[in-house]
Amino acid sequence: MQLSLPNALTLIMLCSLTASSVNAKPSTGIRLRVYAGRYARTDTPVRWSIPESLSLKGEYELVQTSTGKAIPVQRDGDRALVWILPGTLEAGDVATFDVSERHSETSVSASDLDKKHLLFRARGHSVMRYNYGLMNPPAEIESIYARSGYIHPIWSPSGRIVSNDFPENHKHHHGIWFPWTGTVFEGREVDFWNSGKGQGKVECTGVDGFVEGAVFAGFGSRHRFIDLTAPGSPKEALKESWKVKVYPHTDYFLGDFRSVQECAGPSPLKLKKYRYGGFGFRGSGQWEGIDGCEYLTSEGRTRLNGHATTARWCAIFGKVDGATVGITFFCHPNNFRAPQNMRIHPKEPFFNFAPCQAGDFEIVPDQPYESRYRFVVYDGVPNVVEMERLWHDYAYPPVVNVDHAPKG
Repeated sequence: MQLSLPNALTLIMLCSLTASSVNAKPSTGIRLRVYAGRYARTDTPVRWSIPESLSLKGEYELVQTSTGKAIPVQRDGDRALVWILPGTLEAGDVATFDVSERHSETSVSASDLDKKHLLFRARGHSVMRYNYGLMNPPAEIESIYARSGYIHPIWSPSGRIVSNDFPENHKHHHGIWFPWTGTVFEGREVDFWNSGKGQGKVECTGVDGFVEGAVFAGFGSRHRFIDLTAPGSPKEALKESWKVKVYPHTDYFLGDFRSVQECAGPSPLKLKKYRYGGFGFRGSGQWEGIDGCEYLTSEGRTRLNGHATTARWCAIFGKVDGATVGITFFCHPNNFRAPQNMRIHPKEPFFNFAPCQAGDFEIVPDQPYESRYRFVVYDGVPNVVEMERLWHDYAYPPVVNVDHAPKG
């Protein structure tokens, strides 16, 4: 059958309308405004807490009103959405987005390996592994150093490992981990850091699940600090929870770390002034020695003069398998005693944000001790301008407001 031109045009229009209705992304009627604030933003993670007055229960994406470009979105719990702000938003500028119903493809994945490890991958590349099962040391190292509840390996985008585990010269160091050193619990001195002493240990007691999605992957876990010197039997001193997220980027991997520590009972944990203790990192075995790696802080200090100083961020970098890779740690401005003192080792690839350097303090009942840090892993040497940009993104993130939403 041959159609006349008007009928053919009518059929084409009907087919077009049908296809549009099939592929349409139903709008929620919600428009958001993202304010850059005082700093330019480039590919910045953005988090929006959904007001109680709005009901968003499905899967969504954003449509940038200026370009019509769809932006993947991921839920963060029940009452928040997270996305990566596309491109650059100059300081003082505002971007607007419409919230539309649409499921986004997973680009950051999580998998449970052997009921001992959680492996996180971005676009087919390994990013980091969390070890929740008990990890036994190599055969030549004493079994007392076995550990659970830490992050290792950590990979750069090119696939080079920047962290280390059970190093021979410090067998108790493990990638990213978070013990305390000189503590007093119920009158007893307990070292949770130097596990070879047999005074205390930190162990994972459970994983609260993991998430993966279009924007980030992450996990929640629970730890406990155990006093092994308590009379009768070991006694729990602290309960700890971790929340960790990783975000992919073409040039780097970004990770967010949050720890909350609480007294396990009515007794406080007293922390004495000491040169290290708290959030720690052990770098690649290829970074050993005085010249094995370099340090650079936000204040321009290096391995030669950075120890016991304070900084907003600190970079550690050196060659792994013939190419330079690095990792930078950011201390959140709301942390206790921020900007915190640092332990920068003179000969080994070890770094630690150590608020205990500034003096004694206590973790007391009914007052949780919260710590937040961000880390970025990259190939090459750290770019100071880029590190400052990432610091501003973390410390002073963009503000999101609802421009308009349906009533009722």
